[in-house]
Amino acid sequence: MGPRWKGKGFKAKALADPMSKIVLQLQSSLNQSNCEGFLCGCSVLLSVEAEQADLLNRSCFGEAMVTAEKDKQWFELSLEEAFYLSYALKCLRIVEDKCLKSDEQLWECMKSRSALFPYFCKAYCHLRMKNWVVMSGITYGADFVAYRHHPELVHSEYAVIVSLEEEEEGGANNRLRVWSDVHCATRLCGGVAKTLLVLDVSRNGQSADSPLCLESYTVKERTITRWNPEQCREDHTIVESENGAKEEI
Repeated sequence: MGPRWKGKGFKAKALADPMSKIVLQLQSSLNQSNCEGFLCGCSVLLSVEAEQADLLNRSCFGEAMVTAEKDKQWFELSLEEAFYLSYALKCLRIVEDKCLKSDEQLWECMKSRSALFPYFCKAYCHLRMKNWVVMSGITYGADFVAYRHHPELVHSEYAVIVSLEEEEEGGANNRLRVWSDVHCATRLCGGVAKTLLVLDVSRNGQSADSPLCLESYTVKERTITRWNPEQCREDHTIVESENGAKEEI
C-alpha cells in the first residue's frame, strides 16, 4: 500500500521541502535559543517563539496548547519526542523542579514514568531517524502511526505496534501474542487503509541503566497484512463441471 496524498501537487510539495530539512532547521533554531522543556508528569512542556512554533508544527513534534499568553506558544511533547530532541538531536534541555537534567538523570526519570519507555523510545527513534513522522496511534489501536510527510499532505501509511522480544518484568507487552489479536489488528488496519507494522525491539542482553543501551538495542521490522487469495491469481477461468454447474478457478 503506497502513500495516499491528500491533494494534487502535495507530493511535489513534500519533495521540495523534505522532512529531514525541516528537522535540521528546528534543531538549529532550538540550539540557538538554548530552549528548555519542563518535565511534567508523562509529558514535557515547551515554551517557544513564533518561528520555533512554526518549525515544531511543520516537523510534527508535540501538540500546541491553548494559553492566554500572546508572545509565547506552548507545546506538549511526549516522553519519546522530548528524549529524541534532547538526547539524539542535542537541541533541547529538560528541567524538573528548576534542576537541569543530565542524559542519565533524564533517562531514569522517564523510565520511572513508564516501564516500557526504553523500548518505545528505541522504536520512536528508529522511525524518526529514517525521516518518518511519528505520532500517537491511539486512535487506531496502535502505539504509533507513521507518515511519509506532514499529516496535512499525506495520510499515515503504517499503524505501528511495538513488540518486546524479551519479557520485561512489571511491564510486559502482551500484544499480538494470540492469533485473535493479530486478526483484529489487521482487520482494523485494513478498514482505515493502513499497513500493520510491528517493531520487534530486542535489548540483546543489555540492561537499561543508561541511555547508551539504545545503541545495543536492535529493531526488526515486520509488516502484517491479510491474505486475499483473489489478489494472487493470474487469471479467472470459468469451467463447467459434469453436472452443468459453472465454477471459477
